[in-house]
Amino acid sequence: MAEVIFKKVDYTLKKLIEDVHMGDIGLPDIQRPFVWPRSKVRDLFDSMYRGFPIGYLLLWENGCSGEHRTIGANGKQKAPRLLIVDGQQRLTSLYAVTKAIPIINRDFRPELIRIAFHPLEEKFEVTNSAIEKDSGWIADISVLWKPETNTFTFIQDFLNRLRERRAISPDEENKIPTAIDRLVKLQDYPITALEISYSVDEDRVAEIFVRINSKGTPLNQADFILTLMSVFWDEGRKQLEDFCRQAKTPPTPKKPSPYNHYLLPSPDQLLRVSIALGFRRARLEYVYSLLRGKDLQTKQFSDEQREKQFAILRETQSYVQDLQNWHEFFKVLRRAGYLSSQFISSEMAVLYTYALWLIGKRDFKVDSYRLREVIARWFFMAALTGRYTGSPESRMEQDLALLREAYSADDFLRILNQQIEAVLTRDYWEVTLPNELETAAARNTGQFAYYAALCLLEVPVLYSKMKVPVLLDPSTRAKKSALERHHLFPRRYLQRIKIGDKRLINQAANYALVEWSDNIDISDRSPREYVPELEARFTCEEIQNMYRWHALPERWYEMQYSLFLQERRRRMADVIRQGFGKIKGD
Repeated sequence: MAEVIFKKVDYTLKKLIEDVHMGDIGLPDIQRPFVWPRSKVRDLFDSMYRGFPIGYLLLWENGCSGEHRTIGANGKQKAPRLLIVDGQQRLTSLYAVTKAIPIINRDFRPELIRIAFHPLEEKFEVTNSAIEKDSGWIADISVLWKPETNTFTFIQDFLNRLRERRAISPDEENKIPTAIDRLVKLQDYPITALEISYSVDEDRVAEIFVRINSKGTPLNQADFILTLMSVFWDEGRKQLEDFCRQAKTPPTPKKPSPYNHYLLPSPDQLLRVSIALGFRRARLEYVYSLLRGKDLQTKQFSDEQREKQFAILRETQSYVQDLQNWHEFFKVLRRAGYLSSQFISSEMAVLYTYALWLIGKRDFKVDSYRLREVIARWFFMAALTGRYTGSPESRMEQDLALLREAYSADDFLRILNQQIEAVLTRDYWEVTLPNELETAAARNTGQFAYYAALCLLEVPVLYSKMKVPVLLDPSTRAKKSALERHHLFPRRYLQRIKIGDKRLINQAANYALVEWSDNIDISDRSPREYVPELEARFTCEEIQNMYRWHALPERWYEMQYSLFLQERRRRMADVIRQGFGKIKGD
């Protein structure tokens, strides 16, 4: 038999909660948004009350020395010996209710979980206003486990309040104290935990989690690192989560804020930026081992090593969340022509480009103008080719490895430009990209790059004198979007001429950006019918220029549909290339 890497430990609910309270078991989620619905918390207590099993917990030995220190919001008295891997929501529920500790709700606000109990019906419910007014309910069972609560006195007070409302039968006189006493004694409820040895690495822990809890959300490396932050740098984790929350909420006037129109980051996403900047790593498993204080050569854990690595994380996270850096970077996206988040198909492209921008700024001291230009070109290339879409960690790991040969600002710029040129070759522009545009995908990177190119070229919207960048201003919000994607050959028209294949109808080459009012007027009419009406607004020279930038052949509306798609794909690729050329290289 293989070596057993875990041991079974039996707890009572009281012992388990006290170990959490004292800090022997790390429960970071008490300070994170609580995702369980209150009904599941109610059902958890109902199951325990009825003597049903509630599953076991999976704990992982920390591997640290266990020196005394303060962590968390409650001033824990020592570093956790055990980290909770599976059962976080259950343990958070039990701890929050029995200790009357507020959890953080989805809006990042503190909130008590209030569970009610009806002693006569032996029924649990989520507390509401009707229950609070009903003397037959204990509106919040947390009061039963407060140190100052005397069970006998509580029962007598409950019976007296009930008698004020109605008569109580002898049977009820017996049943109510029994039910309440049974609820109080849930402190003795047995809970089993499996404790995994600290020598087991995070990959194997994640595998164990998946094997025994197939219905749960698979753990990833970011989960482990965020847990470590809760244990050893709780303030840093709170800062990270506060930053992400503020980035999603419009700020009050004149108050600095990370709010933006591009990215609504999650903590694990921003963590990746800090890791890339501080450790030049994209694969988080290496960083997790370092943050645990593990020497990757000797395999031994060291408090000194852990503190050293956390010092790096502290420094880089501060730099990543610096509001000046944060908002300065978004100018890079605008310089790349991506004026709206609706045309960004990969958040990872934004995050990893931000990391490269920070590396260039902080570590290589690249001039701000030159840095913006090269990183704008990089983002355009990454967004167009889906560089960070398939295996983003592996791809970014390779990109970071390229910088190991860089020792100066010129080296940094040269390496990035060489990569851009290696990807965006003549064959790419003339063969690969036109073929990639042969798609009906709703979020096609080539089509988005085409819109970015129109912004870079500052051209008018099709059949309009308003320019694309003006109508894409994300700060302008109306009931209807100022710009809409329009089928040049309307869907119903194509169906009328027996072209019903959605892949042909919805091809990227059949779309153009038009003003909303024009889209309504065009409806499902034939291009031969609506185009002359729109052309009448413009001079011949204006139409010629408009068609050139919108990748439309002259008298395109008279072309056979399949030939039109083929020709427009080629022209769109050329427009994208010209737009990209507007971003200066170095």
